[in-house]
Amino acid sequence: MADFSAFFIRIINFLIELATSLGLKIVAAIIIFVVGVALIKWIKKWIISSPKTEKVDAGVRTFLSSFVTVSLYVVLFISVAMILGVPTTSFVTALASCGVAIGLAMQGSLSNFAGGLMILIFKPFKAGDFIEANGVSGTVTDITVVYTIVHTPDNKVITIPNGSITNSVIMNYSVSGTRRVDFTFTASYDADIDKVKEILLDAAAHELVLKDEDKEPFVALSEHGDSALVYALRVWCNTPDYWTIKFDINEKVKKEFDKNGISIPFPQMDVHLDSAK
Repeated sequence: MADFSAFFIRIINFLIELATSLGLKIVAAIIIFVVGVALIKWIKKWIISSPKTEKVDAGVRTFLSSFVTVSLYVVLFISVAMILGVPTTSFVTALASCGVAIGLAMQGSLSNFAGGLMILIFKPFKAGDFIEANGVSGTVTDITVVYTIVHTPDNKVITIPNGSITNSVIMNYSVSGTRRVDFTFTASYDADIDKVKEILLDAAAHELVLKDEDKEPFVALSEHGDSALVYALRVWCNTPDYWTIKFDINEKVKKEFDKNGISIPFPQMDVHLDSAK
């Protein structure tokens, strides 16, 4: 009977020690998890809004924030698993196998991630630039780990995968501070050429048009069309003034053509009937 009591006591002590050990591990894992999540959120906020990172491009800050957050969550997950007693070797092997499977299943996302790195390294554009890429035109608001967010002039928010952007032609209209505005106008063959050019140059005398020596307005007869003469007008402006100048000059030229009796012919075809037949 005494032997049975001693054995029973040993079993009870073992269970108490096991419960105590597991309880301490669980409590430690919970503490590490809670502290780790709070720390990751603080680091993410610091990268985005800290005065020390203000000089870093906004797109780079967003990208780094996303990348660091994902990386730290992976480290936190591994740390919690190790505290709970998951064997390191087995855990790393399982994680590597999962990584291969996830990599195969997420080839597109990995391509977008690589595209994001290329954007940050080669900097074809940055947050705040007006670009045209992959059939979309707009202002870049954010560059994240896998996609770029573009805000279009008609107030649409478009998300473009980074992989597709880096594999397409990118036109960045904000790199240079100035842009050339190209116009094409048509006038009838009867219109006086010099008068048409005079009207176009007068229209180019817009207050927002640049008057630098190497950026003076240019006008010329560019083509003999099927039903009209085609004139080219080119002016330079600061990039933000592009659309204002384009709309204003188009309107002014039409009004001046009407005032001076210069017609803008519609495409037409002359049909000759042979009466002999």
